[in-house]
Amino acid sequence: MNVSEPMLPPVRGLVDRDGRLVEADQRLHDLNARAGGAIGQPLAVPQIAALARLAQRLGILVSRGVIAADGPDDLELWVRAEPDPAPASGNVHLHITGWRSRAAWHPAAAAEERATDFLRSEADWLWETDSALRLTFLSLSAGTRYGFDVGAMLGQPLTRFFALGEGDGGAFPILGGLALQQRFDDQPATIRSTGHRVRLAANPRTDANGVFAGFIGAAHVLEDVVPTAVAPTAPVPPPQDAITTAFAARLDQALRAPLDRIIANADSIHAQSEGPLRQDYADYAADIASAGRHLMGLVDDLVDLQAIERPDFVVAREPLDLADVARRAAGLLQVRASDAKVRIDRPSLGETLAATGEFRRALQVLVNLIGNAVRYSPPEGMVWVRAEREGNVAAVIVADQGKGIAPEDQARIFEKFERVDPREAGGSGLGLYIARRLARAMGGDVTVDSAPGQGARFVFTLPYRG
Repeated sequence: MNVSEPMLPPVRGLVDRDGRLVEADQRLHDLNARAGGAIGQPLAVPQIAALARLAQRLGILVSRGVIAADGPDDLELWVRAEPDPAPASGNVHLHITGWRSRAAWHPAAAAEERATDFLRSEADWLWETDSALRLTFLSLSAGTRYGFDVGAMLGQPLTRFFALGEGDGGAFPILGGLALQQRFDDQPATIRSTGHRVRLAANPRTDANGVFAGFIGAAHVLEDVVPTAVAPTAPVPPPQDAITTAFAARLDQALRAPLDRIIANADSIHAQSEGPLRQDYADYAADIASAGRHLMGLVDDLVDLQAIERPDFVVAREPLDLADVARRAAGLLQVRASDAKVRIDRPSLGETLAATGEFRRALQVLVNLIGNAVRYSPPEGMVWVRAEREGNVAAVIVADQGKGIAPEDQARIFEKFERVDPREAGGSGLGLYIARRLARAMGGDVTVDSAPGQGARFVFTLPYRG
């Protein structure tokens, strides 16, 4: 039986050094049996087995979302694979949550099916994504042939696997395909881990309700062997930073203006500025505006990510009042907090805290921290924002009354594209990564102190200016 039971305890299992499932809670046992496996035999769910092998090979905990087939449906799982504390054993402990069932994708029409068959027939190897462009499938044979780890990439953003380049005319075909949810061809790309150059094409896929559900894609390899040296007369390829910068710039240009129009028009419809409107239509418009703002935030995060990861990224070192920055950040989030029925207790108007940093970036960090606190606070909850000096450090503490963060998740939330619970509504998984990178670039840091059921306490520090 496929059901979503997020409140049940985590499902545990144990895989030995040879990839055999030797222990399993009932749900994992049943899923493995439906896939054709049994206790004492190799783990039969490919996506979970791949993560177990990766954790065993690297000797570190690996935690990722996967989508596994289960009869006629798909299961969304969050899998933590952790090597045994005794490395000699070779065992890997599995800790699986989520278990969210969804209808498997099927082509919406015969024409779509024929188009996909044609795409597959001319491919060197295949890939698939969900609607958020996270990889859900990569050809295992291609990983063996071209030297990349399929298991490590499943559940990761497409752009973490491929570095995308400009096509003919300086455009990125994938952006047009994503914006219009239609087929794209001739997207140049490079496999980041190996350097192989490929050309991508993909057809969109839809779910049973006709909603965009991602891409079914083909990769055409342009060279079988990665050159070990560039001949003196050969043109020098653009540096990876240049490709990434160009992609981020195109992404910003391609999406920001349309999203601005969508949000503005949806807000206008919701406000009924052109006359009375059925309330359900007005509510739909509010949902559209909210979704547009979410996508705009993702664009902002991706542009920021590109900027902070450049080797020449620098921040200004200027005098600022960190207490004033905290008050401004809280003020920017007051409407969101009121809508969520959450109160923000900010530093008083007379309070000051001299620090050194870049005003714009410090404000960005605190908007992220306070915004997260509001998002995860219960209705009628409180978010406390305090400015304090600790020796040579100026600190702003943001504390909430949310459900808290388990100790084993507190390092992971500062990694790219990581969230404590991917099933919850939230951002892109980039906010805390960017916030910490910005804080450290200014000579400070962002840290967390939390426990399940006791809320979270984030501390943003900068050098104190005496």
